[in-house]
Amino acid sequence: MFYRDERLALFIDGSNLYAAGKALGFDIDYKLLRQEFMRRGKLLRAFYYTALLEGEDYSPIRPLVDWLNYNGFSIVTKPAKEFTDSQGRRKIKGNMDIELAVDAMELAPRVDHIVLFSGDGDFRPLVEALQRAGVRVSVVSTIRSQPPMIADELRRQADNFIELEELRESIGRPPRDEIRAVAE
Repeated sequence: MFYRDERLALFIDGSNLYAAGKALGFDIDYKLLRQEFMRRGKLLRAFYYTALLEGEDYSPIRPLVDWLNYNGFSIVTKPAKEFTDSQGRRKIKGNMDIELAVDAMELAPRVDHIVLFSGDGDFRPLVEALQRAGVRVSVVSTIRSQPPMIADELRRQADNFIELEELRESIGRPPRDEIRAVAE
């Protein structure tokens, strides 16, 4: 439930939202996403959190981050850490949970409603703290993927759960691979 006069802020866990969209078979159109939530209330801020690999000549996320930065999103990044696991596999770690949580708590006195785009159960205590501060919290993720992308405890804690699949028509676009296939 949204009220047109409420002050909104969006907090997007970039890798989590990307994974949820991919699991449902569509990409997020961030211009449409921003417009959708501008219609739902007074959008004060839209934050996007992601880790970036440093030293790479080309990062597939860089064009998106640059576009978001020029189109009304506040971008929060940090260098991803690359390591080799015990089986010798290359792994990348870039958790942005703390940065998102700190920013949400700092902005809480200035907003009425926060929309969190993540299914990560680690955010349940953040949602609870925001609610104690008088902020309503909606969580956007999906239970329709296999496995579901949202932790049950996060979904239950939120004031409102928004199924990402139900936003497909208003914020989605075909995945890049499908766009290339149609164009060929």
